[in-house]
Amino acid sequence: MNLTFLGATRTVTGSKFLLEAGGRRILFDCGLFQGLRELRQRNRAEFPVEPSSIDAVVLTHAHLDHSGYLPLLVRNGFEGRVYVTPATADLCRILLADSGYLQEEEAARANRKGYTKHDPALPLYTRLDAITSLASFEPIRFEETFDLGGGLSARFGYAGHILGAAIVTVTDGTRTIVFSGDLGRPHDPLLFAPAVVRHADYLLIESTYGDRDHIDEDPIDQFADVVRRTVARGGTIVIPSFAVGRAQLLMHYVDRMKRETMIPDVPVYLDSPMAVNATDVYSLYARNHKLTPAECDRIFGAVRIANTVAESKAIDANSAPKIIISASGMATGGRVLHHIHRFAQDHRNTIMFVGYQAAGTRGATMIGGAKEVRMFGKMVPIEADIEMLDGLSAHVDYGEMLDWLSKFEAPPRRTFLVHGEPDAADALHRRITERLGWNCHTPAYNERVSLD
Repeated sequence: MNLTFLGATRTVTGSKFLLEAGGRRILFDCGLFQGLRELRQRNRAEFPVEPSSIDAVVLTHAHLDHSGYLPLLVRNGFEGRVYVTPATADLCRILLADSGYLQEEEAARANRKGYTKHDPALPLYTRLDAITSLASFEPIRFEETFDLGGGLSARFGYAGHILGAAIVTVTDGTRTIVFSGDLGRPHDPLLFAPAVVRHADYLLIESTYGDRDHIDEDPIDQFADVVRRTVARGGTIVIPSFAVGRAQLLMHYVDRMKRETMIPDVPVYLDSPMAVNATDVYSLYARNHKLTPAECDRIFGAVRIANTVAESKAIDANSAPKIIISASGMATGGRVLHHIHRFAQDHRNTIMFVGYQAAGTRGATMIGGAKEVRMFGKMVPIEADIEMLDGLSAHVDYGEMLDWLSKFEAPPRRTFLVHGEPDAADALHRRITERLGWNCHTPAYNERVSLD
C-alpha cells in the first residue's frame, strides 16, 4: 500500500492524494493549484500519473482546490467513478461549470485586450469539459460504506467546513487511512461540528491554521463596525467571498445585524450566480446544517440578487452606500474583480476579506498592504480601506485541531500534515509532536510513501 502526495504539500491548494493498494489506484481529491504562478503552472503540466490508470476518485468536498482539476482529468482519459456526498455532487455541478466558464471568459478577455503572453490564451478547460465530468459522479450518503475495489472500502463522515464536506475513512480490512479533508469549526453558526474519529493507522490532516488560534469574540461586532464606519463616510463595502459556505454565512450575519439594528439599512447585493445557486442547495439539504427552512427563506431572501452582467454593472454605476458580496474569495477571478476595480480607488470605500488568502493571490497582496494590484492587464491603485474580518474561517485553528485529535483512542502509526503553508504546517507538526507525542510527517510534492 503506497500513498503519493500530488498536491496540497506545503501549500493550501491542489489537494490530490493517490492511494495504490490491492491493484487499484484511487485518487483522493482532485483540486486545482491556486495562488503563486509556479503553483498554477502545475495545473497545465503533464499529470504525474496517467489519468486512464486511475480507477476511482473520492472527493472530500466541492471547493475548487479539492475538485477543480477533475474536468481536466476526465478530458485526459480518466474513466472511473467519482464518489461524493449528495450535497457535494450538487455543489460541484455549480462550481465546476462556473470554473470552466470563467476560464473561457478570462482567456477571451486576455486575447481581446492583448494582455496575454500566449498566442492565443487558452482556458485550462471549458464549461463543456466540466459538465462532461459530472457524468462520472456517484453520490454516497454519510456513513454508508461503499466499495472501491481491490478489497478497499470507504465511508464519508461529517466534516463541517462547507455543505457536504466529508472526512473519508478507507480500509483494506487490516489497515485504516483517514483523510480529514478540510475540517469545519466546532461552533460554526451554520454547520454542525466535525464527526469524532477514534481510530486510524494513517491520518492525513489539514494544517491551514496550524500556526494560529482564531479570535474568541463574535466577529459580528467587527463586521458591524466596518459597515458603520464605511457608510458614515458615504462608502461601499465590497466583500470578496467564497461562493459556497462563506457567502451564506455572510448573509446570515447581515440578516442578524439588520434585525438587531447594528448597521444602517443599506442595500445588500449578492453578485455571484454561483453563490445564488449554492444558496439554493442549502435549502435542499436542511438536515446537513443548522438553519430551518424558514430561516433560509428569510436570510437568503433579504439580499438583492444580480443575475446578469447588466445587473452587475448597474451595482457599480450606483455610488450610494451598500454592501456587495461577490466571488471569488481570494479575488482571483469572477465578478468581484470588477467591483474591486470600481471601488478600490476611492478612500471612502472598504474592501473586506473574510477568509484565508493563499500566497500569490490578489487577496494576499492587498492584505499585505500593497498600494496597487494588477487587474485586467494593468495596475490599479488601492485607496480604499483594506480590512480582514477575523473569526469567519471555515477551518479549524490549531487548538481546535488538537482537540479533535485528542479524541483518538490511540496514536496513528503516522500522521501526515497537508493543506498548509510551510510556517503553518511546521507549527502544527511541532505542537502535535510536543503535546501528543505522535509520529508526524510533512510530505513534499510528489513524495511517495509506503504504508505497509
